[in-house]
Amino acid sequence: MQQGRLTLLVVHGRDFKPSSDDYSAIAFEAMRSGLNRDYPDSLAAFDVIGKELAYYGDLTNDFLRGLGLHYDAALDVGDRHNALVALQHITARKRFGIRDYDRVTGKTALKEFAADIVGPLARGFGFGNWLLRKVSRDFAAYLEGAPEYALAVRERVGGRIRACLERGDCVMLVTHGTGAAVAYDVLWQMSHDPAFAPEFRNRKIDQWVTMGAPLGNANVQCRLLDAGKPHVERYPSNVISWQNLSAEDDYTCHDKSMANDYSYMLKHHLVSQINDFRVFNLAVRYGTSNPHSSVGYFIHPRLAKIVAEWLEDRGG
Repeated sequence: MQQGRLTLLVVHGRDFKPSSDDYSAIAFEAMRSGLNRDYPDSLAAFDVIGKELAYYGDLTNDFLRGLGLHYDAALDVGDRHNALVALQHITARKRFGIRDYDRVTGKTALKEFAADIVGPLARGFGFGNWLLRKVSRDFAAYLEGAPEYALAVRERVGGRIRACLERGDCVMLVTHGTGAAVAYDVLWQMSHDPAFAPEFRNRKIDQWVTMGAPLGNANVQCRLLDAGKPHVERYPSNVISWQNLSAEDDYTCHDKSMANDYSYMLKHHLVSQINDFRVFNLAVRYGTSNPHSSVGYFIHPRLAKIVAEWLEDRGG
């Protein structure tokens, strides 16, 4: 069977987002910069593959504005660009290690430490919902509080994924933050939901890359679409390879091992491999360290290596 077009499909995460064009431009420029730094021979292939964004930022922006929150898109885009330029000045992959991370302005482990301590207690004492709403109103609404919003978000992301697979594309799905949970739900629907599974359960995502994903968090796992299902009906079955990047001090992914949490998928051959990588995100946003920054993940040497190897293996 002939391999289809190589397509790199990105799913963003929570909170206010700039326009689709602005987010895409920064994300793919960051990826290209990482390749140019570490694997310049891959640039020609990268430049000609399909690049798409499953964008639902307008839905999230409207939801958050409805809660009375304010967003300055121009300020956000400018700061994302500044973060990218600073990271582009790091010209050697070895500079993305712990020594350089320890020098980043405002670097702190406090948020991740709090997540490690408070998260299990919150679930144990029954106030995990409250904690989730305090940390991320839009993600809390996605998981439990706003079914119309959740349905609309899944349709945006699922529509893009399904369109790529319907074309026969060979897809690398790159998801950031809570976008990984949305993608997980969509992939589960395509594996088990009667509305999608007959057509899509055997159409595989070639590589799934999660970055700063909350999928190891028990408070999130119990609210995914497959929660409470018997094992035979749990977990997506349409991913060939799963690569997980978790940055030190990124509290969104304080449980960093997907291979452990999703070992059933490996044991029962629902996925060929799950590889966990601990990385250091050197991004600075608004003058201080932000280890969850998508820009810092997109330009990171580990993602560059994953993309370069995928392009080589697939003849891109």
